[in-house]
Amino acid sequence: MKKSKDYSRHKVLWAAVTLNFISGLIYMWSVISKALIENHGFSSKQASLPYTAFTISFVIAMVVFGKLQDTKGPRAIASLGVVLMGSGLILSGMFMSPVWLVLTMGIITGTGIGIINASTSPPVVKWYPPERKGKVLGIVVAGAGLSSTLYSPLTNKLINGIGVEKTFIYIGLAALFASAVLAQFLRNPPKVYQEGSSNINKQMHDSFDIGWRDMVCTPGFYKLWLMLGLSASAGLMIIGHITNIAKVQAGWEGGFLLVILISIFNTAGRIIAGRLSDRMGRVNLMKMVFGIQALNMLLFQYYSTPGTLAIGVAVTGACYGAAFPLFPSIVTDIYGLNNFGINYGLVYTGWGLGGTIGPMVAAVMFDSLSSYRLAFVSASVLMIMALGIAATFNPAREGRLKAIDA
Repeated sequence: MKKSKDYSRHKVLWAAVTLNFISGLIYMWSVISKALIENHGFSSKQASLPYTAFTISFVIAMVVFGKLQDTKGPRAIASLGVVLMGSGLILSGMFMSPVWLVLTMGIITGTGIGIINASTSPPVVKWYPPERKGKVLGIVVAGAGLSSTLYSPLTNKLINGIGVEKTFIYIGLAALFASAVLAQFLRNPPKVYQEGSSNINKQMHDSFDIGWRDMVCTPGFYKLWLMLGLSASAGLMIIGHITNIAKVQAGWEGGFLLVILISIFNTAGRIIAGRLSDRMGRVNLMKMVFGIQALNMLLFQYYSTPGTLAIGVAVTGACYGAAFPLFPSIVTDIYGLNNFGINYGLVYTGWGLGGTIGPMVAAVMFDSLSSYRLAFVSASVLMIMALGIAATFNPAREGRLKAIDA
C-alpha cells in the first residue's frame, strides 16, 4: 500500500518538475532579444517590452488561476495553461513587431506559463510532510531553473539556422504537445493520505489556514511582496540582458553560454536553498542571499572578461534561484496549505515588480548611456533595501499572529 502511495506522489512530483522545465521559456529571451536587436532593428527597450509584459501577465495569472487551482484542482487548470503557452509561442512566429510580440509572447504565453506555475507547486507540497516542504519545493522549482541549459543553446542554434520566426513556432509546437501529456499527471492527494503514522490530510486541515483576504491585512504579506520584487529585479535584469552585457563589457559573442551557466546555478540555488531552509531557517538564509547578491551587483560593472562574467553570473543565478523555494515555504509556514495557490499567487506578484524594474531599468539606462554601470549600482541598492526588510521580518509576529489578532 505504501509503495503505491509513494509511486503516486513521485509521479506528481516529477510531472511538476518536467512541466516547469518545459515552461521555463522566458530564460531564452536574452538570446532572442539579442537577435531582435541585431537582425530586426529593435531597440533594447523594444526588445525588453515582451519580457516585461510576460512577467506582468505571469503574475496576474498566478493570482487568478491560483485561486481556481485551489478549488478546481491542478490538472484542468494546468492543461489550459499549456494551450495558452504553446499557442502564444506559435503566434509569435508570425510577425516580428514589438506590439505583436507583447501580445503573443508577453500576454498569451506569459499567462499560460503563469497558469502552469500556479498548478505545479500546490499539489506537490500537499503530498509530502511539513518537514520536507523546503526540499520538495526546491526540487519542483529547479525544473524551471534548469531549462536554460536546453533553451539557450537550442534557441541560439535555431535562430542561426532558420531565423527567429520559425524558432518560435518549432519550440511552441514541441512545448505544447509534451506539456499537454505531463499536465494529466497533476492531482491533489486523496482525502485520507498516510505518511508513516501521520495523516497529511489531517495536518492540512488542522493547521492554521488563512485566506487571502486576511493575509493581505497582515504586514508580513507586504514585506514578503517587497522582498521578492526587490530581490528578483537583479536576477531578472541579468537574465534578460546577459548576452548583450557580455558583448558590451567583454567584447564577447558567446554570451548565450552564460545563459546556460546562470541556469545551472539558478537550479543549484533552488535545490540547495530548499534543503538549507528546512535546517537553518528561511529568514536567516534570505538575509545571507540578499547580502551576497547586493555585493555581486555592485561588482558586476568590473566584470570585463568571460571568466569574471562567469563568476558574476554564477553568483547571480544561485542567489536568484534561492528565492524560489524560500518564499513559497514561508507562505505555507505562515498562512497554511489550504489556500496556498491564491496566497502565493498574490505574494508572487512581487516577482512582476522585479520583472518590470530590473530589465526595463537596464534597457533604458543602456539606451541612454551605452553602459550598464548605473543599472548594476541600482540593482545593488534594491538588494540592500530587501536585506533591510528581511532584517525586520519575524514570521510569527508579522504573519500568523497578526492575522489571529485581526
